[in-house]
Amino acid sequence: MVLLIWLALKRRGLSMGTLVSGRWQTLGAFFRDLALAVGFLVVAVPLKGVLVHLIGGDANSNVASITPKTVFELVLWLGLAATGGFCEELIFRGYLTQQFNAWTGSPAFAIVLQGVVFGLAHGYYEKVMLLIMVQGCLLGLFAYWRKSLRPGMLAHGLQDAIGGLIAFFS
Repeated sequence: MVLLIWLALKRRGLSMGTLVSGRWQTLGAFFRDLALAVGFLVVAVPLKGVLVHLIGGDANSNVASITPKTVFELVLWLGLAATGGFCEELIFRGYLTQQFNAWTGSPAFAIVLQGVVFGLAHGYYEKVMLLIMVQGCLLGLFAYWRKSLRPGMLAHGLQDAIGGLIAFFS
């Protein structure tokens, strides 16, 4: 999917940087985005946990069979978490949000639509998928507020990596 997006951008004379909003120009800019990502997780993860409890879901039941059990699997998981954070943010918060905004003329509706598609792409979570939709919308708002995908990419990658680490060590 990222390859298709890259080809579509290239055909229009654009780069991936146009979706991501460039690169970090300084180490300080990286740490600012990292701090924002951690702040996002401090708010979003407990909120998601409360909502999972309220709907009577179990976010871990359907993914327990794919969490890392060996050191090799953990290393692969951490690599997947990094690429997943980048790729999913690029696809959903970058490309799809721009497309939905172009189709609807509404940034708010575009954020909601990409969140719904993001949740549907995580259908293996069953009813917790609804909360993944909410998280997708929150990440969409985060990207819209920051005018960049970078903090969301860091937050998404960190959340996935931490989830794998917790599963591995528990």
